[in-house]
Amino acid sequence: MTRNIDFSIGEFYHLYSRGVDKRSLFDDRYDYDHFIKLLYVCNGEIPFIARNTLKDIFLCNRGETTVEIGAYCLMPNHFHILIREKIDGGISKFMQKLLTAYSHYFNKKYQRTGTLFESRFKAKHADTDEYLKYLFAYIHLNPVKLVEPLWKEKGIKDGVRAQEFLSQYAHSSYLDYSGVVLGNRGKILDKAAFPDYFQEPKEFNAFLRDWLNYKDFA
Repeated sequence: MTRNIDFSIGEFYHLYSRGVDKRSLFDDRYDYDHFIKLLYVCNGEIPFIARNTLKDIFLCNRGETTVEIGAYCLMPNHFHILIREKIDGGISKFMQKLLTAYSHYFNKKYQRTGTLFESRFKAKHADTDEYLKYLFAYIHLNPVKLVEPLWKEKGIKDGVRAQEFLSQYAHSSYLDYSGVVLGNRGKILDKAAFPDYFQEPKEFNAFLRDWLNYKDFA
């Protein structure tokens, strides 16, 4: 299947994909953690051997990065990545490595064969400043649907509960922006490559609270 989008150096893109037949991609915490580690190690020019590097993955020498990541979120059956093309063909190379490595890990762990992801990953060009900033909210607020499935259509019933859930959801870059330090995980992100919308964590948190209270989010 061809993708009707050309990636250009210096431009921002929203990438996403889901499991084939909407199947689960992450069945336990270790699956989430493995994908997050791959976000780091697959973004480099030096080949790696997972079994030798996963223990201290964020300390490995991955060489020059091929893309710049601004945000990510993993959901049970899909994921979102906000990314910037750094070198020609960087996004395609990165995503091929990422999805191939994770599929190999998942199929081996669960003794399955065949395709794990639904067709090719999808991409949308964040071609305006307004849309790019919106994506920081859209991506990071995705987990809210796990506790309030209809919040986008009907609004938040329990804002405190939703905020607490986000503050404990470890499978996205939300905590990196909200001021929580998670070891070396922050190395996945290259915040300097993106507009400085949030100079302090309190600005990011206020930004997301505003979107939580906005009923026409989707």
